[in-house]
Amino acid sequence: MAETEGLDDIWTDWQDAVNMTRKELSDWLDTEESQSVGDTGGDGESTGHRSGRRIVEILGTKKGDLSEDDVAWMRKVVGYVHRHRAQQPSGDVENTKWRYSLMNWGNDPLKD
Repeated sequence: MAETEGLDDIWTDWQDAVNMTRKELSDWLDTEESQSVGDTGGDGESTGHRSGRRIVEILGTKKGDLSEDDVAWMRKVVGYVHRHRAQQPSGDVENTKWRYSLMNWGNDPLKD
């Protein structure tokens, strides 16, 4: 398959931003905590939860099989994680909506 434009540029940032495994993220998305955070659309699913499902798909795709749309989504995820991590609240974040939201996007800040 032809090289997907921009993939090499985002690959390392993606691996740093998405620090949950496919199984960890998939299991997380099934929890009440995961479904309790974020803005919801008309279907009741939050943007972050929907993103998490897309991230699970991308994590299950070989690098060489990623599409241009996948790469664009990867960029969106990296940007979200960087912006959200910069807004870390003070104190213990283990059971916070801030952490839960990040985890929906594939980043568990407690793994660092």
